[in-house]
Parts: sequence; structure tokens; C-alpha cells
Amino acid sequence: MPKDYNNPRDLVSAENAATIGVTINGESKVFPSGTTLRQAVNSLELAPERVAIELDRTIVKRDLWDDTTIRDGAQIEIVMFVGGG
Repeated sequence: MPKDYNNPRDLVSAENAATIGVTINGESKVFPSGTTLRQAVNSLELAPERVAIELDRTIVKRDLWDDTTIRDGAQIEIVMFVGGG
């Protein structure tokens, strides 16, 4: 692991970071490390049944959200379905 010679402690790797930075619909967001797509949707107070998610240019099916962990630097697009007439 690389050293920062101004600070003798080892640098923290992305895998050990307490938080991750992601971009959601063009806005920077921070989540705890290990956050899943489902947890992100819930923390944003979105109705899961009314959104579709694209993670790093790939659409993720709703039944995979619980098993899909967001990595640091991820690009996420969330589209909300709106009814009307």
C-alpha cells in the first residue's frame, strides 16, 4: 500500500473507506460503504415501484437491487415514472 510521507500512516484503500462518493442524476452524493441500490433508493425517499435504475450505463432489474452494492465513483441514473393524463 502506498505511503503518504507527510503522514506516516498507510493510506486508506477504497475497500476500507467508511463512505463512497457517487453521482446520481448528475449530483454528487455520499453513502456508507457497502450501500446497495435498494438502500440508496430508500435513503433518497423514492418509491421503489416507481423508479428504474441505470448503474454505470447498465439497467439493473429491481430484483437485483438488494444484491447490487454501489462502488465508489459509480454513475447512477434514476428515472421516476409519473402518471397523468
